[in-house]
Amino acid sequence: APAIWRVFRTTGEEQEKAKKESLEMLRTIEEHGGLDKKRFFGGDNIGIVDIAFGQIARWFGVIEEVVGMELLEPRAFPHIHAWTNSFKEVPAIKENIPDHDRMVAFFKTFRENLLASS
Repeated sequence: APAIWRVFRTTGEEQEKAKKESLEMLRTIEEHGGLDKKRFFGGDNIGIVDIAFGQIARWFGVIEEVVGMELLEPRAFPHIHAWTNSFKEVPAIKENIPDHDRMVAFFKTFRENLLASS
């Protein structure tokens, strides 16, 4: 499973290991994604790579809030942070992105049940 999901569904040492892997993945995107020179991965317009990485724009914030851990810090990842804001402002994304508060409420309960069953 992707490291961010392991951050969500684990605690303790395993969660710390998943956090480290998530930060490494973000660092790789920050350093090699080309976002220092362009608004989106493909240039000035949203493209397939932006859609593929769209989970960062919404899911990271939800997971961070649910587990009480900040991963996508603006100082550490300024280009990804700027991209996230641009991505969420694209009309087609903005109109269809799930409500943050509802997602947090759902995933808090989901995580509690997941951790209780393991």
